[in-house]
Amino acid sequence: MANEKIIILDFGSQYTQIIARKVRELGVYAEIYPFSISEAEFKSLNPKGLILSGGPSSVYAETAPHPSFDVFAQGIPVLGICYGLQLMAYQLGGAVDKAAKREYGRAHLIAEKDEILFKDISSDSVVWMSHGDSLTKMPDGFKVIAHTDNAPICAISCSEKQIWGVQFHPEVHHSSEGKKILENFVRVICNCTGNWNAHSFIESAIEKIREQVGNDEVICALSGGVDSTVLAVLLHKAIGDKLHCIHIDTGLMRLNESKKLMDLFAQHFDMSMELIEGEETFLGRLNGVSDPEQKRKIIGKSFIDLFEVAAKRFNNARWLAQGTLYPDVIESVSVKGPSVVIKSHHNVGGLPEQMNMKVLEPFRELFKDEVRAVGRELGVPDWFVNRHPFPGPGLGIRILGEITKDKIEVLQKADAIYIEEIRNAGLYDDIWQAFAVLLPVSSVGVMGDERTYENVCAIRAVTSTDGMTADWFAFPPEVLGRISSRIINEVRGINRVVYDITSKPPGTIEWE
Repeated sequence: MANEKIIILDFGSQYTQIIARKVRELGVYAEIYPFSISEAEFKSLNPKGLILSGGPSSVYAETAPHPSFDVFAQGIPVLGICYGLQLMAYQLGGAVDKAAKREYGRAHLIAEKDEILFKDISSDSVVWMSHGDSLTKMPDGFKVIAHTDNAPICAISCSEKQIWGVQFHPEVHHSSEGKKILENFVRVICNCTGNWNAHSFIESAIEKIREQVGNDEVICALSGGVDSTVLAVLLHKAIGDKLHCIHIDTGLMRLNESKKLMDLFAQHFDMSMELIEGEETFLGRLNGVSDPEQKRKIIGKSFIDLFEVAAKRFNNARWLAQGTLYPDVIESVSVKGPSVVIKSHHNVGGLPEQMNMKVLEPFRELFKDEVRAVGRELGVPDWFVNRHPFPGPGLGIRILGEITKDKIEVLQKADAIYIEEIRNAGLYDDIWQAFAVLLPVSSVGVMGDERTYENVCAIRAVTSTDGMTADWFAFPPEVLGRISSRIINEVRGINRVVYDITSKPPGTIEWE
């Protein structure tokens, strides 16, 4: 997809995805592979540079992950981060042992002024440490290029062999100039020009889609989310009327969701979309069901049944387009060994095999924020492209307990008020995901001098970069007050609002 690329070998760090994201933000394409990649496959990728990620293991442990070939003899620049630094020292003749004092948190980096990796870095740069081992003997030919108060060997290099290593994590936001360090590696040391962006992706993706599809037709399942919507616009730009979009209104959508989606495509993109009214099917099958896993399975099966019937009308369709993203791909590859099991998109799981169709996944190399950038480049309005994620099962997993038409209407209204107030406060874009949950709990209240016994509504808002970890959002109290007041006053059936302040982990973002 990209002419120049950086390969990241994953040794199990929780930050590996962040390395790839940061490098891509610099305009340089980066891909993650397990440490166990073969030398032949590695060479076929033709990378301009290699980054070795951190990891939880000790390099000297019997079960420690080590590459299957000499990664330092490939004739390209190498940057080792934390475990990656220790691996390089261990394999090139140095020594690594348990640190006398484990180092975790911020530290002040004191770097050599003339070192290329630290070009234009300030004399008192803050970096993020997270390690229990440290270098106790330098490999031959290497020199120390940075230290901290606690780590006399914080960064090393051997310019002759084009190898650099840092004990800290430049990829995390706690490292104040970490992105500049990565930029020095990929742009200065690896000599990458930085031509990876939304525009270049669209150009190459259109060419690839046309080559893959040929004269066949493509079906795209439109959930109403950002990924499937941007995907449909890209596909239409590539193959025009050979694309057939199908949207199923499950009855579990946000307030007026299906109408907004239909209007978007009709007004902005002049694209046809088939709307399937599925509320009766979904609610009928969910009647009396409370178990969340059972609800998910019923919703997934109902979607497949209705979609399959609708899709059969397109006899020349040989491809099913899915909005699979890069995290879906790399999370399914085990650090302990190679694996090629890819997660299916939640809306169309099982359909390709069932319908004897080939899968088209143009976004399988992109992170969520990159899909949003592609959407903007394609002209998808900001109000849509910046929308928070919405789960495949919809409100079915935000109504705890049994699902009814009345409960759906109550939650739709509450959720719409919640999102409206977040937008009014100018906070929507600061939040990764916000939504309301209807609890199977009633509480006593007093409204208009009368006793009420109605439902409790929980509201949730989290900050995150990719949804893998998340922190609860700290609302100004007056905003929470307005949200609570409006929901209780305007939504009949709710008399109490509570705010969820659970982070992920230990909790999940969704409640079910």
